[in-house]
Amino acid sequence: MLKSFMDRRDEERQMKEAGRLPPGQALTQKFPVLHYGPVAQIDVSTWALSVFGEVERELRWSWDEFRQIPTTTITTDIHCVTGWSKFDTAWEGPLFRDFIQLCGVKPTAQYVIAHAAHGFTANLPLEAMLEDNVLLAWKYNGDYLTPEHGYPVRTVVPQRYFWKSAKWLLRLEFSPVDRPGFWEQAGYHNDGDPWKEERFQRQRFF
Repeated sequence: MLKSFMDRRDEERQMKEAGRLPPGQALTQKFPVLHYGPVAQIDVSTWALSVFGEVERELRWSWDEFRQIPTTTITTDIHCVTGWSKFDTAWEGPLFRDFIQLCGVKPTAQYVIAHAAHGFTANLPLEAMLEDNVLLAWKYNGDYLTPEHGYPVRTVVPQRYFWKSAKWLLRLEFSPVDRPGFWEQAGYHNDGDPWKEERFQRQRFF
């Protein structure tokens, strides 16, 4: 137990020295499960991913169709607003910037709003979603996502706190205007950059 603790602290120190640990974060070697409400139990025989809004073609993919889209595997660090960071996580799925070529995005599209199970939404500027390592992920560490981590598909946006990476993805809306998502309406920061510690919209007192 002590050795495991010391190993974690040593790795955390190394990551901090390498400039990979954002302010206010601590390393975890586990993968904590945090979300609002129950774990979604999605049946892939009826699941579909739809794209709508400011696009040239509104499209819909079944699970089998979605898995035919070419994928990329990335290895990246992820950071949760609750204070943990996990390093060198491996995800597989279509790169978002490649995926949107299938539907064509209009110049009027400025924001992407991810719609997920239980009415959850997460909003980000289109520019942020076009980063090189943003995925529509369906695998983690070589295996299908578990329900707890967003099966069958989730967004993975490493440059933002992990609440911006929506689990149980159902629809992607391209919008000319920003609309705060579920956690943003609850007081979380609209942008969520971990390097700027953008956790909340305003100072909270407890």
